[in-house]
Amino acid sequence: MDSQSFKTFSAKPSDVDQKWYVVDATNEVVGRLASRIAHVLRGKHKPTYTPHVDTGDFVVVVNADKVRFTGRKETDKTYRSYSGYPGGEREVTPEDVRKKHPERLISKAVKGMMPNGSLGRQMFKKLKVYTGDEHPHEAQQPEPLDDVA
Repeated sequence: MDSQSFKTFSAKPSDVDQKWYVVDATNEVVGRLASRIAHVLRGKHKPTYTPHVDTGDFVVVVNADKVRFTGRKETDKTYRSYSGYPGGEREVTPEDVRKKHPERLISKAVKGMMPNGSLGRQMFKKLKVYTGDEHPHEAQQPEPLDDVA
């Protein structure tokens, strides 16, 4: 066969079959967990991965409040935000975030690993993070993520 007869596969949005996965974040390291989740949200675990199409799957994270950091990051790491106004820069530590919104620890880490732009934002919307054991996505029959990534 000549090399001209082979075509490179490029997925179309209609070709994508999206699954649901559930992850228990109990005693998981934030960065390592976030990188596994970002990998699945982008669809890089599939042979049909196409960079310009959202081929990823949905990920539900439970027990987000029980996630851990290594070393002294719990107290020394800072998240910065700026309101746009003079004097509007804020710094919070993971310790402070865990008290008010523990699900944001995972969300911020995963968001930083997603592509910038409209496609990255669309992929990020498939992440669902919950602090307790319960989640409202039982109807989607999510599978454990351990088998995939």
